[in-house]
Amino acid sequence: MALIKSISGIRGTIGGMAGNGLTPPDIIKFTAAYGQWVIANTGKKKIVIGRDARISGEMVRNLVVGTLQSIGIDVVDLGLSTTPTVEVAVPDENAGGGIILTASHNPKQWNALKLLNEKGEFISDLDGQWVLTMAEKTDLEYAEVNDLGTVVYDDSYLQKHIDKVLALPLVDVDAIRKADFKVVIDCVNSSGGIFVPALLKALGVNTVHELYCEPNGEFPHNPEPLPENLIDLSREVVSKKADLGIAVDPDVDRLCFVCEDGSMFGEEYTLVAVSDYVLKHTPGNTVSNLSSTRALRDVTESAGCTYTAAAVGEVNVVNVMKETNAIIGGEGNGGVIYPESHYGRDALVGIALFLSHLAKKGQTVSVLRASYPAYFISKNKITLTPEMDIDALLAEVEKRYENQPHSTIDGLKIEFDKQWVHLRRSNTEPIIRIYSEGSSETVANNLAQKIISDIKEILRLTE
Repeated sequence: MALIKSISGIRGTIGGMAGNGLTPPDIIKFTAAYGQWVIANTGKKKIVIGRDARISGEMVRNLVVGTLQSIGIDVVDLGLSTTPTVEVAVPDENAGGGIILTASHNPKQWNALKLLNEKGEFISDLDGQWVLTMAEKTDLEYAEVNDLGTVVYDDSYLQKHIDKVLALPLVDVDAIRKADFKVVIDCVNSSGGIFVPALLKALGVNTVHELYCEPNGEFPHNPEPLPENLIDLSREVVSKKADLGIAVDPDVDRLCFVCEDGSMFGEEYTLVAVSDYVLKHTPGNTVSNLSSTRALRDVTESAGCTYTAAAVGEVNVVNVMKETNAIIGGEGNGGVIYPESHYGRDALVGIALFLSHLAKKGQTVSVLRASYPAYFISKNKITLTPEMDIDALLAEVEKRYENQPHSTIDGLKIEFDKQWVHLRRSNTEPIIRIYSEGSSETVANNLAQKIISDIKEILRLTE
């Protein structure tokens, strides 16, 4: 069993003892604390909620809604929805915040409360700490019977969200319709099975082969949209002679594509391709996190614009996007953030922009992929003893490479011309995660192994 408390929400496995999983007492206390934060921070007593299709969703939803009502907060319940749809709905409803009931890419035994502010964006680190502190207090006063909150069910945001996507100036429905794409989609039996087909129909895509689009929460494979989990999609694209495959995670904020030959476009390149399209029509700055591919920087600088790296985490990327007035940004996990729509990862926006790009290019997906700089990312980790001073260890590594361009805004990232390595400590385990990128898989792996060797040598010298 696990319960992870972070600034953006509360994530845990269903079942077990209170405090060791996402149990009813935990759901209630964190929901109540967040509700109090909304009231104190905005003066509003209205919160929007929505959930993905995972099995525990209805149970968690009932506890969240009841708790919010018990402290006098009115609830707008979108039912089966997506993370970006709830983000869109919060300001439209003039609500004080929003809660998305989803554990994103985690397996079915997990669920979570993702917490939004009144702008429909993830709450800040400071606000998250306020919620976590409030959750541990026992003197919360609940509303009397005449002051209980109400519940309104609103299923209109499927269409409202799609309408907003279609209204984006760079979404070219005519071009997409004329391209007559044949598409296979894998929505991992979650709410994407409702939203993605509806979006594609609205975009004029008439041939859509649906794979795992029954929103019953029975994930047919690990729901994280990685190559090893998309074997069925790849086969189906080839079998159906489709132009491309589209995969989303359970809450539809991550997006990746499969080429017409069954090969992977690569989730790192989702943001690269969409940014390339946006930059060609509306030049401006871009942002991604430190662990994302350098290809976005290359594409941005080729367009004569400026790229900036942010600390890992959507809220950090959004903050830097606002600081630099970026026109597009996101994360290498397939998360596209397009401020013209809203400041949140949105697979629906990503799909519409990518298909517009593809339609205007008139190329196959594999040819489009080959047009971008080729980089390979290697992901490794090194496990340390619990008593190890990881910060001191990273400082020693930094000292060894002090003459190389490097950043310490999130762990340690060291650049070697167009190659880089990023070291980040885990918040829950004595682990350093090591991400490296190079011009080939061998180069990336060798770079990671060099840093791992350095760490082991430092450890030997300090014994």
